Amino acid sequence: MPTDLPNLLTLSRIFSIPLLVLFVALRQPWSDFAACVVFSAAAITDYFDGKIARERQIVSSFGRMLDPIADKLLVGAALMLLAGFDRLPNWALLPAIVIMLREILVSGLREYLAGLNVGLPVTALAKWKTGFQMGALGTLLAGDSGAWAVGLDFLPVSLIGQAMLWTAAVLTLVTGWDYWVAGLRHAAGRDAPSVGASKRP
Repeated sequence: MPTDLPNLLTLSRIFSIPLLVLFVALRQPWSDFAACVVFSAAAITDYFDGKIARERQIVSSFGRMLDPIADKLLVGAALMLLAGFDRLPNWALLPAIVIMLREILVSGLREYLAGLNVGLPVTALAKWKTGFQMGALGTLLAGDSGAWAVGLDFLPVSLIGQAMLWTAAVLTLVTGWDYWVAGLRHAAGRDAPSVGASKRP
């Protein structure tokens, strides 16, 4: 049911996006820190909604549909906000582009494989990618101004976030390639002629 706790947590990631946009648009040190808090809280729900659903055995079709959508909306919104409000230097746009393209690729693969009744399992490396990606985006949303707002201006927060974003991009390429190979394998098996099938002239 949509009102189950795991699904409510998933929905909260989507509902947090307008608030995230508002805080980033204010361009104030306190609002940058608030944007980091909102994004981080939303990202953490991605762990708890799955954990609670498994423990209570309330995994639903609605949740399976909505969970990856909520993740991609949250990540996509954060990346566009960082790029649109000039919070990323030009050289840091490359990992952001890689991450966005990977999300589109995996979404397409999942849609295709779903038509074949084939699931695309989440690997351990993909979980590490998600961790670095969410950590990087939260750190970048805070930025140096957000760090200044809470007395942490001695830390190079933006540089730390950019380094984490590059790490996430590398993991994104590796996991994206793994998923792509898996998709090709299933597509090749689907297209292979059956034994004894007649050949076209």
